Amino acid sequence: MESEKIALVFATNNQNKVTEIRLVLTDRFEITTLKEAGIDIDIPEPHDTLEANATEKSTTIHQLTQKNCFSEDTGLEVFSLGGAPGVKSARYAGDGRNFQDNINLLLENLTGIENRNAQFRTVISLIWQNKEYLFEGICEGVIVQLQKGFDGFGYDPIFVPNGATKTFAEMTMIEKNTYSHRKKAMKKLIDFLSAI
Repeated sequence: MESEKIALVFATNNQNKVTEIRLVLTDRFEITTLKEAGIDIDIPEPHDTLEANATEKSTTIHQLTQKNCFSEDTGLEVFSLGGAPGVKSARYAGDGRNFQDNINLLLENLTGIENRNAQFRTVISLIWQNKEYLFEGICEGVIVQLQKGFDGFGYDPIFVPNGATKTFAEMTMIEKNTYSHRKKAMKKLIDFLSAI
């Protein structure tokens, strides 16, 4: 007997994240984006942890749709900068969400600093049958001094994951997913739902 499809609303307006996550999912999962669900809102991320922001997004969409849904919040954490930009990654250089400005500010703040170790951390908040579950994925790496590559988004041009020689922005989506923090968190979500 064929397994029943698992339908989820993905609480994001970021098409890059949708593409990345759809590559990870098996045919058993059916993802609807906010745009596809006819929801046109920008959910605030006012909290000081990735977990709280992810929860804010998933609960907002769950209240609107009453459907099983998930959201994610991701931050780049640079150890020598005390974990910055962290939860403020998308707005590091201001509310304009301009990632070139964010990259420029981060590189400027790392001037003269030898320890450039960092990690991307993703927290997924899943609301499944009215109950929340959290899943975390981490990808450790280093911040390089010069931007390389044109694919990806955000800080991808300056982040090289441990074990790789290229930045995320120099990789194909399939290559990136072999290291990706988002994929690791999604795998935990998939494993959880597949076991139900």
